[in-house]
Amino acid sequence: MVALRRRTQAPKPPRAQIVEDDDSVSASDSESDEDVSCEECGSGDSPAKLLLCDGRSCNRGYHMFCLRPILAQVPKGKWFGPCCSNDEKPKSFPLHQTKISDFFRIQRFAESPQKINQDCRKRRRRASGLVVSKKKRKLLPFIPTKDCTRRMEQMASLATALMATGTEFSNELTYIPGMAPRWANCAALERGGMQVMSKEDVETLNLCKSMMERGECPPLEVVFDPKEGFTVEADKHIRDLTIITEYVGDVDYLKNRENDDGDSTMTLLSAATPSKSLVICPYKHGNIARFINGINNHTPDGRKKQNLKCVRFDVNGESRVLLIANRDITKGERLYYDYNGYENEYPTEHFV
Repeated sequence: MVALRRRTQAPKPPRAQIVEDDDSVSASDSESDEDVSCEECGSGDSPAKLLLCDGRSCNRGYHMFCLRPILAQVPKGKWFGPCCSNDEKPKSFPLHQTKISDFFRIQRFAESPQKINQDCRKRRRRASGLVVSKKKRKLLPFIPTKDCTRRMEQMASLATALMATGTEFSNELTYIPGMAPRWANCAALERGGMQVMSKEDVETLNLCKSMMERGECPPLEVVFDPKEGFTVEADKHIRDLTIITEYVGDVDYLKNRENDDGDSTMTLLSAATPSKSLVICPYKHGNIARFINGINNHTPDGRKKQNLKCVRFDVNGESRVLLIANRDITKGERLYYDYNGYENEYPTEHFV
């Protein structure tokens, strides 16, 4: 049995109006429904995916998969289509050092400038050696942007996206009462085994975490695209095998999320016993991984766009998910990763 991975929780019951076949509707209602077609594609097919605008005297229809960005789930409450909504870019987070430090809970280390410079030189030497040893699959730490002002702008872009989606920043897996407990995250349960992260790569991962705690973020910028929604771009050249980020969020059992219909849930543990399989749900807590786009890597277009790989590691007995550069990435290039799953496992026919 293959456990399907779903990617945002669908509300139950849906409150938005959906055109559906219903024996209980009146003849006049049926005739009215038959006249509804999507304003984007002009088709009335897939009525279960056709949303009606709640604007006054509007009732225009839009397929969820024709909207840009695509709606992965039925929105809660009233929904207004492009015809009646004011599509504005989200309000930018203030470019204020204190506010950004408080938002990301940046630690203020009492280290001398000399000690910080020594750490930077050591990190550069380490990165250089790892590139030479590429055949050994050594992971590289990300190299933060040197310009402090630019780093603040990068972090402000992430804060803007997190605020707009109602997500609290977290750079660690979170375990919430009523969901999966931490002891359930046992990498030994992975069917077929899991790649064990080497001691050296664990040190590299911890280095990335400590840099984030100091406010040295990955050289990434979150941008808002009218078609793709929030998405992530490289803000400087990134080398192959660089750790981009860890995929984090609330950990839950897959069995509790099998009816979710969204685009953000990530497989954490695919256990031999399906009831023990775990997923990461970055709806309430998450980091920049929440906004990096996944693609169906089994299509020709996907192979061309993919520049990250999604890898699950056994880190000290726990399963962790990392997004790692699988080739050199140029400045301004958008980041895409594969779903790390089986072909045809996800309904990706309408993905951007």
